[in-house]
Amino acid sequence: MGINFGYVRVSSKEQNLDRQYEALKGYITDEKYIYSDKASGKDMERKGFQNMLKAMRKGDTLYIKSIDRLGRNKELIKGYLEHFKKEGIRVKIIDLPTTMQDVPTGQEWVIDMINNIIIEVYTSIAQQERETTLQRQAEGIAVAKARGKHLGRPVLELPKEWAKLYKQWKVGEITAVAFMDTIGMKKATFYKKVKEYETTQRIMGNGYKAH
Repeated sequence: MGINFGYVRVSSKEQNLDRQYEALKGYITDEKYIYSDKASGKDMERKGFQNMLKAMRKGDTLYIKSIDRLGRNKELIKGYLEHFKKEGIRVKIIDLPTTMQDVPTGQEWVIDMINNIIIEVYTSIAQQERETTLQRQAEGIAVAKARGKHLGRPVLELPKEWAKLYKQWKVGEITAVAFMDTIGMKKATFYKKVKEYETTQRIMGNGYKAH
């Protein structure tokens, strides 16, 4: 008989996982099988999630509170759902009742068909919400700047040569270390600014998609 696993996630260290833990308690007999992350849902490279994948085997079941706890990237979520299916791991989403149902042997295709439709809708909504939030943030910042205001911490302005060096770095002409040395920026600040820059470029419609 397989093991019941649980996965919980929030987007930041300040947020609390208790509500999700409570939702899973009725399905997971041992809390050591509940894996957690306090990280963004933009990708699946999270320590807790990856450790859970290594521990799971065919016949196991994964319980999550809602589909967006897996992540907010539609294609990645669908990819991992396919991975679970291929590996013989059942995924049950508490907020999607049809995924919680058990069906007679030989009729799994019925529940799979219903789940695929629901998951397609929910993952699309989750991704749209994320993109809308990012766009609103960018628009709010733009309006504030136009009015001569600044929201949040003081902004470290990007060096004049940033765009040029960024392009060189992306095509492999220079290393990240060389990039940082040239502009005199520490590693943590550098990658923070890269993330902000790529998000802004994508929202502004430059055709760039952050990796």
